[in-house]
Amino acid sequence: MELLRFQQACLAFGTHPILDHVDFSLFSGERVCLVGRNGAGKSSFLKLLTGQQNLDDGQIVVNTGVVISRLEQDPPAKMDVKIADFIREGAGDLAAKLQQFYTLSENLDGASDADYRLFEQLQAEMDTRDGWGLESRVTDLCQQFEMNPDASLATLSGGWLRKAALARALIAKPDILLLDEPTNHLDVAAIQWLEQFLLNFSGAIIFISHDRAFIRALASRIIDLDRGQLTSHPGNYQEYLDRKQKMLEDEQQHNALFDKKLAEEEVWIRQGIKARRTRNEGRVRALKALRRERAERVETLGKVDFNIEQADRSGKLVFETKAISCAFNGNTIIDKLDLLVMRGDRIALVGPNGVGKSTLIKLLLGDYKQDSGEIKRGTNIEVAYFDQHRMALDLEATVQDNVAEGKQEITQNGKTRHVLSYLQDFLFPPARARTPVKALSGGEKNRLLLAKLFARPSNLLILDEPTNDLDVETLELLEDILQQYQGTVLLVSHDREFVNNTVTSSLLFAGEGRIIEIAGGYDDVIAYQQRQQSAVAVQKVTKNTAEVAEQTPLQASVNSTKKLSYKEKRELEQLPALIEQLEAELETLQAKVNDAEFFKQSSEQTQSTLNLLQQTESKLAQAYARWEQLDA
Repeated sequence: MELLRFQQACLAFGTHPILDHVDFSLFSGERVCLVGRNGAGKSSFLKLLTGQQNLDDGQIVVNTGVVISRLEQDPPAKMDVKIADFIREGAGDLAAKLQQFYTLSENLDGASDADYRLFEQLQAEMDTRDGWGLESRVTDLCQQFEMNPDASLATLSGGWLRKAALARALIAKPDILLLDEPTNHLDVAAIQWLEQFLLNFSGAIIFISHDRAFIRALASRIIDLDRGQLTSHPGNYQEYLDRKQKMLEDEQQHNALFDKKLAEEEVWIRQGIKARRTRNEGRVRALKALRRERAERVETLGKVDFNIEQADRSGKLVFETKAISCAFNGNTIIDKLDLLVMRGDRIALVGPNGVGKSTLIKLLLGDYKQDSGEIKRGTNIEVAYFDQHRMALDLEATVQDNVAEGKQEITQNGKTRHVLSYLQDFLFPPARARTPVKALSGGEKNRLLLAKLFARPSNLLILDEPTNDLDVETLELLEDILQQYQGTVLLVSHDREFVNNTVTSSLLFAGEGRIIEIAGGYDDVIAYQQRQQSAVAVQKVTKNTAEVAEQTPLQASVNSTKKLSYKEKRELEQLPALIEQLEAELETLQAKVNDAEFFKQSSEQTQSTLNLLQQTESKLAQAYARWEQLDA
């Protein structure tokens, strides 16, 4: 069923078209991902649906009774409020009207005619909007999200705040849920929880995200917003990328042929007097039409083009730690860590929020002092630090002054460049380069921070959540740059695909101060965790078998003289072959999961393989336990 549609929708800011006579429809159960470059107008599109922005022309038709809710991207303005009250506010005026109804119902004796009419009106509205179940829905959501309704928002971490915000959006029982960068600042566990929740959500979803793994898992359709046009791409994210690339290549080829034709006609019109006397007036009119078409063409946005200013090489050893430990308020953050970081290593720090990733970085840099152990730092280290909170940016200064500090030129890799030319590589035209930083979008601020960092020499690059708010093209270019970077990289990121594509090893923060080094990226971390879970399952089954085997001396004596039946003997003989077969199947499945292309498949395919992997691990554990039981 169609829930809403855009009809010839138009929206522009100045001369910049956001929507140019766009048609679009959303149907029940769809999970639509809205993609496009930073500044293309994706957030404005969502604001049109919530009424925060109005169209310049055209119309948006929403079916009667359809409820739209939006998961707010920014944290709540007030933190000293109970979780239940915060969720209840998502129902708008419904809570206030429900309270007004109860107040009137207690004072109906002697009430005026106006009060009676208001009472009946409120009663009808509660019936229509299901207001009677509001409090039970608040309770149910708190239980579902495992939150204490009486706790304060101020006690919640970033991931839990996002859960509370989602509950607030769901309290109105929306038919359409709008999400703007829902994975920002969430750790991987929270992102996976959100993925699963949204996959089970019965309504329609429109979401904006640059987390490619999240898009692959969730989207049933991709909507591409590019230069005012909205193009629908059914299917998965990889199919969209392939079609988009083909469309851009076709457009480039068409424009090249058009420009060649226009150039030929311009040469013709500028011929001598004889040619002008004999020229074809129809051809002149056609040339004018070509000129108008060329003037109206909206060019593709430029691509970010940047290089990192490389400092002199650091020493071969960058960091070496020996049995370092660190604790805060009695909680062990790092426990006897031995770590060796060599020049050229690209290491991801992986783990939940608050587990100690930033603490380790500050210990390595000398900003914090370890409680015990020794840290050895290499020579000639030049650090560039990308801070997720953008503390290195002066919000009151202009873009230009943040990079060049009042100068007109910068020196990069031995060459002098004008700062405005340098900033154009990061998609900041001269007018935008003179804008105060506080007026920039989140994606623009991240691009500016990259421009500021990469203009200075470095051989140790520390990136703390660099992917937030960046568009996909910039992310892919940043991946390429990091792979070519000759220095050392320490990366903190919850973008699973970005980690897979950039690092050579990962440090898994396993809790209780344990940090485990694993070769490879995020997929390799998952494979390690699955192997550990399998080992624990085998140990548990073995332990349970041993406990069952523990019997009274008399029972043990009886059983010791008991011979295996023919059927049990056959089972024991066949078990080694079965175990070998299951181990081979497990190895094949594990290789599939570890493949870089595995999570690029649809969520149905990946989940089916993961389920089969889990079943095979369980069968193997049972076979081992049975073999030990019969062999004993």
